[in-house]
Amino acid sequence: MSQAPENTGTELDTAALADWMRQLGLINRATLTARALTGGQSNPTFLLTSDAGQFVLRKKPPGPLLPSAHAVDREYRVMKALQGSNVPVPKVYVYSDDNAVVGTPFFLMEYLDGRVMVDQSLPGITPAARTEIYWEMNRIMAALHKVDAESVGLSDFGRAGNYFGRQIARWSRQYQETRTEEIPSLDALIEWLPHNIPQDDLTTIVHGDYRLDNLVFHPTAPRALGLLDWELSTLGHPLADFAYHCMSWHIPATLWRGIAGLDLKALGIPSEQEYVARYSQATGFSGLEHWDFYIAYNLFRMAAILQGIARRAVDGTAASADALETGSKARPLADIGWKYAQRYRASKG
Repeated sequence: MSQAPENTGTELDTAALADWMRQLGLINRATLTARALTGGQSNPTFLLTSDAGQFVLRKKPPGPLLPSAHAVDREYRVMKALQGSNVPVPKVYVYSDDNAVVGTPFFLMEYLDGRVMVDQSLPGITPAARTEIYWEMNRIMAALHKVDAESVGLSDFGRAGNYFGRQIARWSRQYQETRTEEIPSLDALIEWLPHNIPQDDLTTIVHGDYRLDNLVFHPTAPRALGLLDWELSTLGHPLADFAYHCMSWHIPATLWRGIAGLDLKALGIPSEQEYVARYSQATGFSGLEHWDFYIAYNLFRMAAILQGIARRAVDGTAASADALETGSKARPLADIGWKYAQRYRASKG
């Protein structure tokens, strides 16, 4: 039987947390209020209000977890490493794996007071401002992929090389472990993808879940204050990361978080071709002859992630109340992914 989602403010023992924060000198009085923040299907996130101001707490969910999932320690590490870089991230304060504080490992970071926009058509915003917001997203992604991992202490943050092979194996395994229904197109992608990996091999820091609603924008200006949700970050192929971000050009607006089928020119949103060209100019990375593969791979990966969310919804451990609906998008996304796989195959003769 499905249970209520875990991500509720009442789940936090604020007394124990407040005492712990006071001992660290983060607050003066051992009193806190906690409110669950919406967004995110994985790690429960809370806004804490104290005498010293506001903090955000992000923690692992309770219960049995997949081995590499919910990596709040990695989120903390990468954001700490990127402080002062050209990639805007919130200030992080402390990470703890002491389960006695809030029940699971967690970290504290700064609260960014700004706009989080989910609808990528950006309703209520002028076409000129939409253009600037999209170019800001592009700039940040290019800046991340230009960071020297070794210089910021992240040379061991993942393995270099064979990124696609390892990721395809990982998400294939997750899908098989969390399967709630048969998805023929996803099975077809699992079979096809490993045999069609392009030979190009680049390695940079990758975010793993780069999209509009993981950015906090200034309340009025088209400038990002911080990039959030780093739990899937690692060392990987930058074009895989960038193509994930570009999936929205291929997903119908009527399906889920997409802009395909909209009048982009009238909206002031760059075409995918313009967007890719700007990124390539900033980074020097090419490889666009394999773009259909990158898109197919990312739709497969997204479908596998959504299948995991569907599984947690069935098990009652999902961090978001709309997890079941979100999980239902796995099949149509896999169907689109298989279409691009077939197009890539046709282009290669």
